[in-house]
Amino acid sequence: MKEIRPFVLHETNYKTVKNTKYSLAVLPWGATEAHNYHLPYGTDTILAEEISIKASTIAWQKGARPLVLPPISYGVNTGQMGVPLCINMNPSTQLAILTDIIQVLQKDAIDKLVIVNAHGGNNFKQIIRELSLKFPDIFVCALNWWQVKDGQKYFEEPGDHAGELETAAIMHLKPELVLPIQEAGSGKAKTFKIKGLKEGWVSAQREWTKVTEDTGVGDPVKATPQKGKTFFEDSSTEIAQFFYELHNTNINDLYED
Repeated sequence: MKEIRPFVLHETNYKTVKNTKYSLAVLPWGATEAHNYHLPYGTDTILAEEISIKASTIAWQKGARPLVLPPISYGVNTGQMGVPLCINMNPSTQLAILTDIIQVLQKDAIDKLVIVNAHGGNNFKQIIRELSLKFPDIFVCALNWWQVKDGQKYFEEPGDHAGELETAAIMHLKPELVLPIQEAGSGKAKTFKIKGLKEGWVSAQREWTKVTEDTGVGDPVKATPQKGKTFFEDSSTEIAQFFYELHNTNINDLYED
């Protein structure tokens, strides 16, 4: 029988919750969108939740008290509206959801929230700025799980979307949801023609159906479960250390002298 994890809210129970002093909340945030031909629409949500739980497991064993909230499965997909059933959630909606969640955390004396993001279209920086004015006594931060470790050291071509990195991670975590790699598209993608946009110092919305035929950006062909396992575990350890340090830090004393 599987043991109930006291730090995973949708598994645990009121008896445990009312007797546990959680120090920080962890909110996995993904998306619902196509990931080339071979990966599930829930790829980003799976990755966000799995790494949140794994990192929280490690941090809990060290004495930290994180609480993993149920994941948010919808992200900003304004550029993918031409792809069937890519569900878009506007940033204004994300702000409203976070506002409601933080009101509960504030009521229950949890003053730290970590958003664990696994979708490139989500960008919480400006939302966090606004939340800091609404809730000055709550520390809110966001991390992108794929940026915790340098993907170039683990993969020949990590890719931007459904490439080697994400494919390898899902091969490790949910192999039953991955089609044979022969069924994947090449992940070949077009870039902007204009220099500033191509180099990245000018930002703009990409129209996904004009960028890539198979919805992927990055070749997944060299992905393996072992590569995914190594990257996932190393990233989990790093995130767990962050959770542990945040657990032990007073939000009114965050800065070095």
